[in-house]
Amino acid sequence: MLTQNHRFRDIERAAVYLQPEKCVPPPAQDSMDKVWFIKDGCGIACAVVTWMLVFYAEFVVIFIMLLPSKDIIYSIVNGIVFNMLAFLALVSHFRAMITDPGAVPKGNATKEFIESLQLKPGQVVYKCPKCCSIKPDRAHHCSVCKRCIRKMDHHCPWVNNCVGENNQKFFVLFTMYIALISLHSLIMVALHFLYCFEEDWTKCSSFSPPTTVILLILLCFEGLLFLIFTAVMFGTQVHSICTDETGIEQLKKEERRWAKKTKWMNLKAVFGHPFSIAWLSPLAMPDQGKADPYQYVV
Repeated sequence: MLTQNHRFRDIERAAVYLQPEKCVPPPAQDSMDKVWFIKDGCGIACAVVTWMLVFYAEFVVIFIMLLPSKDIIYSIVNGIVFNMLAFLALVSHFRAMITDPGAVPKGNATKEFIESLQLKPGQVVYKCPKCCSIKPDRAHHCSVCKRCIRKMDHHCPWVNNCVGENNQKFFVLFTMYIALISLHSLIMVALHFLYCFEEDWTKCSSFSPPTTVILLILLCFEGLLFLIFTAVMFGTQVHSICTDETGIEQLKKEERRWAKKTKWMNLKAVFGHPFSIAWLSPLAMPDQGKADPYQYVV
């Protein structure tokens, strides 16, 4: 008996969907087309807002709390830590945004490609009627990216990209570093308020007391909001990686058809082999191997 999931996927087996003559190879790409960037107005606006909020936190931390401080060692240590975390967060965001999340070649559902798979009698391939692509198992179509994405977890407007097989590491690092700088800024705000209450408010900041209070309260709200949001998202992503089940698969309650691995193997599949300090670096691309062209066959 076919499961509910197989009944849904049987729709894609219908002859109307598997007519390769209706698919033509995509046009040749120039150098600009090879750069992965989603031209979505909402996503671009969210990405810009993300960077602006980080720069706002940078401004308040440096010019309101650290530079006016009389403790030079306190200012230097916290300045280095905060700026390092902010740099790693922004690099992670940038990499998550411009990295191909695992897009299936568009328009590859051609007669020539299907013949190249050398299918055996009874073997089935699935075609996405929206982007005219042969879908690998565990791939889903994103209406924003207009592509099928391998192991698509979700589309995140804050990084203006899908979170998929190739960029999940950068998204996880982004949420982790944003949570850390949010926590760090909240601790510094609390300490600065205590310092200003004990000292003269005119001496604890280069700005007027009302301006200082407003800027600190805004940073406090920003830090608390993003700490909760990114910490929850980080925990969700780590759980998804360890269980080897994407957000979409959990939401649709899809039947598990892939081999079960240990949590450690699943982590290495996302962050790279073997375990190293590069796991924490958004500058290092994880070694995940090349996609198997026969993964399209089920």
